[in-house]
Amino acid sequence: MEPAWQTLAILAVVALIAGFLDTLAGGGGLLTLPALLLAGVPPLQALGTNKLQGSFGTGMATWQVIRRRRVRWPDARWPMLWAFLGSVAGSVAIQFADAEALRVLIPVVLGVIAAYFAFVPKAHVPPARARMSAAPYEATVVPAIGAYDGAFGPGTGSLFALSGVTLRAYDLVRSTAVAKTLNFATNVASLLVFAFVGQIAWVVGGAMIAGQLVGAYVASHVLFRVSPVVLRVLIVVMSTGMLVRYLIG
Repeated sequence: MEPAWQTLAILAVVALIAGFLDTLAGGGGLLTLPALLLAGVPPLQALGTNKLQGSFGTGMATWQVIRRRRVRWPDARWPMLWAFLGSVAGSVAIQFADAEALRVLIPVVLGVIAAYFAFVPKAHVPPARARMSAAPYEATVVPAIGAYDGAFGPGTGSLFALSGVTLRAYDLVRSTAVAKTLNFATNVASLLVFAFVGQIAWVVGGAMIAGQLVGAYVASHVLFRVSPVVLRVLIVVMSTGMLVRYLIG
């Protein structure tokens, strides 16, 4: 049954808010995935549709940060490829994984992200020197986070931002911008897998895409004017919110 236009309108608004928050700090799925389920979309289709609309939001953010030269395409293309491959592996592996193990891993990851930014002094300040050089970071850490996104998803943007600060010594604003490009690659990879198995509600996804594009466009212009402290607070709030959502869900 096709959803009512009122339902599609509500989902578009939810996607707009999620696209804005996701571009700044990650965690937009905290809003969109429950909204899809409440709208009556079956769980697997909800996951696939969430990747569809999320791909357009991160795609808009990626285009904006590259167009405005906040991230250089030559610097982004190989990490994005690694992220893409990791996400494909995660999306395929999740089909055979133990669901109970997944339910344990997700809150652990979200809790670590929130605790780090909440309790580590100057967590938004990068170390004096990178702890990993570019090549090994891109070939190991990036696809590992990509696999996490392909398999689960919550907190991926925050996880990319955290690794960029702590391992590559990026400032938090730059790391968040780079995270958009990597998250776009992981979303597209996972989307292709879900599309291949036919688990996407295209009409619903189309309505949400419109909202995602607007939200991500606005946030991409705000991102480079936001204090790193504000980004840090947003990351803590969104990670904690996702953690609570999973624990009570």
